[in-house]
Parts: sequence; C-alpha cells; structure tokens
Amino acid sequence: MTIHRPGLPGDLPPADVLWARWALVAVLEATSAKETDRYPSGAWIDDEGLHLDDGGCTWWTFSPLGGGRYVLYGEDESSGVKWHDTPIDMLAGGPDWLPYEELRDRLKGNELGCVYWYENAAWARAPYPDDLDDDGLDCGMSRFVERDGLLLLMLDSVGKGDGPTRAELLDAAEAGAVTPDLLERLGPRTDGEPRDLPAMLRACSMVEKCTLP
Repeated sequence: MTIHRPGLPGDLPPADVLWARWALVAVLEATSAKETDRYPSGAWIDDEGLHLDDGGCTWWTFSPLGGGRYVLYGEDESSGVKWHDTPIDMLAGGPDWLPYEELRDRLKGNELGCVYWYENAAWARAPYPDDLDDDGLDCGMSRFVERDGLLLLMLDSVGKGDGPTRAELLDAAEAGAVTPDLLERLGPRTDGEPRDLPAMLRACSMVEKCTLP
C-alpha cells in the first residue's frame, strides 16, 4: 500500500491493523529508561495511546477513543499544511468526539501538520486545497502501512534463533495474540542492545488496557 502526497484517508489500513503494528514496535522498543524519559524517542505507549518521535522533525500520536473510534495526529517537516498560502482548517468536518482541547492547543503552538480520524470503519480528514503538496502522512506512517518496511524496521529488535520470527510476531500482533510467553521466547536483539523484558511486558499490558472497549 502506498500513501499519496498529500495523504488520502484510503491510504491508511483499518485502525485496528495500524494500532496492532505500531503497538508491536512500541513493545519491542520498550525500556525502563524510556518510561521515565520526559522526551523519549522512537515508539512508545502511555495512557494517551501510541506515540512516535524521531527526536527531530517527526512526531505522531495515535489514540483509541472507544467504540471503534481513533484519532491520528502529528507532524513531519514535509507537511505544507500550516504553511499553505490559504489557511487550512485541519479540524474542518471533525466529529464532536475528537480531543479538541489537545488539538487546538497544538494548533496554537503551530506544531500540528495533519489530523485523521476513524469511525464506522473508515478514515477521514479535513478537505485540502488542490495545490497542497504534502501533509506529512507518508513520511510519518509509511513505516507502519507498508508491511515489508515494517519488517525491516523490526530487524534490530528481533533476534535470530529458536524464538518467533519477525513475520510470526507481526502476524500475532495483527491477530491480537502477542502474549508474555511469546515475548519471553525472543532471542537477543540483533543489534546487540540489551532487551528490557520487564518494560516490554508492561508495554504489552498497556496495549491491552488502551484497547479495551
């Protein structure tokens, strides 16, 4: 699946699939240090939902809001939305359940590049003018949308050996079947970094908590 520039709602997979893939990366990258870091980088999960930050020009938040509703928002430096000659209302047409206080606060700080929402099994966003080049969705979300790219992203985190493979982990995530036992069977990280299993198990528990109805 390819994301257009600017993104189209149909470019994104169903929200539960996007959530499962992103959550798997957050679990694999979990560390105790990231839990206490005020400005962590990479992917992580907290009470608000899933986050992604490259420590530079990309940050994203993905929150489940109950009843099959989700909101995805963030910014990549490639987005031209907030710089467009004709102001673009990123919240135009948004449903009443969006976290407007948070989103408007981000808008006031000039730190929001796009907003997508999901309800009734469909993604939506505000209308864009025809001459908008990019909203940043591709640079932000392609790592989770394209399965092969996601498997490459997991390369450092998933070791070789008798444990589950990257593809098996991804299949389990999409089936909602990432269990403590599965994580405990992972081999050493391929990049040699220590694996923080207690933090991974806490992140896995948080994923389950966030996805409760």
